[in-house]
Formats: sequence, C-alpha cells, structure tokens
Amino acid sequence: MSEAAPNFESLLREALSPVEPPEGMALRLEATLQSITELAADELQEWELSAMRDPRNWARPAVAVVAGSAAGAALVLLRARRRAHADVSRGGIAGGARDTAERALKDVGRETRRLFGGR
Repeated sequence: MSEAAPNFESLLREALSPVEPPEGMALRLEATLQSITELAADELQEWELSAMRDPRNWARPAVAVVAGSAAGAALVLLRARRRAHADVSRGGIAGGARDTAERALKDVGRETRRLFGGR
C-alpha cells in the first residue's frame, strides 16, 4: 500500500504541471478581441438615436455595448499582461508589490488610451 502513494504523487505532479500555450494563441486571441471590439463600435455607430423610442430596437445596441466592453477590457488586460511578462523576461523586476501594481495600472491606462484612440 505504501508503493501506491509515491505513484499517486508523481501522477498528480505530472497532471498539474504548467502547460505553455501554443505560440500563436496570444496573437490569435488578441486579433479576435480587436475584431469584436471594432465590430461592436461599428454597430453602435450605425445605430440611430431616433430608434431609441422603440424598446424592441434596444437589443442589438445593448449586445454591442456588452460585447465591445468585455472584448475591450480583455484586450487591455491581455496587452498589459504581455508587456509585464516581457519586462520580467528581460530582467526588469524591481521593487515590491506596490511597484508592480503601479506598473500594471500604468500599462492598463496606456493600453486603454491606445485602444480608444488616445482620448
């Protein structure tokens, strides 16, 4: 019975080991999120304000707002995380948790401005 425990532990260790995603996955995900954000913005631009009177017309703009916001937020976080990961791989880790949080907030702000046209 004592022989099953090491085997079980090694199986768990192997099953729970980190797995690297495929090379192009991050780029494909970023392109998809960018496309969703642009499609949602196009949908909202084409929507006429006069159609607001009829509640039956609210579904498409509501879906466009939700999908565009979610995709935009995910895109901002993905780009900020990629930049932070690049800084770590270059040996750019300095400071503690506060410095890391400040850099992350700056990256998120920069990517948000970049995504929404520098407004």
